[in-house]
Amino acid sequence: MTLKKFNFNVISEDKFSRCGQIFTSHGLIDTPAFMPVGTQATIKASFLDDVENTGTQIILSNTYHLMLRPGVDRIKSIGGLHQFMNCNLPILTDSGGFQVMSLSKLNKIDIEKGAIFKSHIDGKEFILSPEESIRIQKLLNSDIVMVMDECPKSSNNKELIKKSMNLSMYWAQRSKEAFGNNPQKGLFGIIQGGLFKDLRIQSLKDLLKINFDGYALGGLAVGETQSEMFDVLDNIKKHLPKEKPRYLMGVGTPSDILGAVKRGIDMFDCVLPTRSGRTGLAFTWNGRINIKNSKYQYDNTPLDKNVSLFGLNKYSKNYLNHLFNTNEILASMLLTLHNINFYQDLMKEIRKNINNRTFDKFHDDFINKI
Repeated sequence: MTLKKFNFNVISEDKFSRCGQIFTSHGLIDTPAFMPVGTQATIKASFLDDVENTGTQIILSNTYHLMLRPGVDRIKSIGGLHQFMNCNLPILTDSGGFQVMSLSKLNKIDIEKGAIFKSHIDGKEFILSPEESIRIQKLLNSDIVMVMDECPKSSNNKELIKKSMNLSMYWAQRSKEAFGNNPQKGLFGIIQGGLFKDLRIQSLKDLLKINFDGYALGGLAVGETQSEMFDVLDNIKKHLPKEKPRYLMGVGTPSDILGAVKRGIDMFDCVLPTRSGRTGLAFTWNGRINIKNSKYQYDNTPLDKNVSLFGLNKYSKNYLNHLFNTNEILASMLLTLHNINFYQDLMKEIRKNINNRTFDKFHDDFINKI
């Protein structure tokens, strides 16, 4: 079988919003796209066949967690992550850089060695360098590989953010060299710089010199406000290359996604729809629903009459309320699938309205409604 070359084409535009297609060896991805998160080679409480039926075209998995469990050798032994988890969809793997921040009590940073971790599972020490992160991702055989970066916590300390940005740039260059020539895979650089316009633009300029297949914005969704995040996107949107996909990491709510699409972003991931589903929070076209609320005990209507996935509408709010309040596993499964389906329906509507040049109206109508 001849593997397809990684490629991206812009199909249509509506001001800064745009529709495109990413071509990978494991399938086509229509953008703007949302990636459900399968951190440990599984989307919690979901069958991948069901996830695929929602219109999901790509999922995300995590290098750091898979390195710890089950270990890359076990995944390599069966041929890679797709075979290991029986996944027909393209997979993006993050580099482990976010865990440098989120698990900061268990690690230290060495410019040359990388992130020195103590496992949150058993305390065993690991060293995740840019080269090691790329090596693991190549063995996982993911379709989109992320460079190793340091994701700093939200801070107004410009010198601290600049130091972190420069470290990420050094690691990005090393990641590119370790990646080598892999035309069937995409390697994305990660723009850092916190909330500072000049640092973000400088980070992008330096990454463009290295030349990546796509460009992600990191260091957001770490405590800043939505307006601060949108300011970052507004400041950099005119500088991003039009011929490469743009990925906003770790985002977000439906309104986050709509606002980011308006500013030219093509790709998103977030644990919100799946994590919320497991705790009883449903996303619908009429806003959020906490299904555990007692007011739904005698509500025999479905969560959302506009849901597209066949079969979800046959479960009433009454029944779902019962499942959650009796801690039944089916509750998490149904609401997780519902939320993934809602997010994919949202992305389909976004793409349709960009193609029809009506995205601004769709954006405003949705924001006003919720």
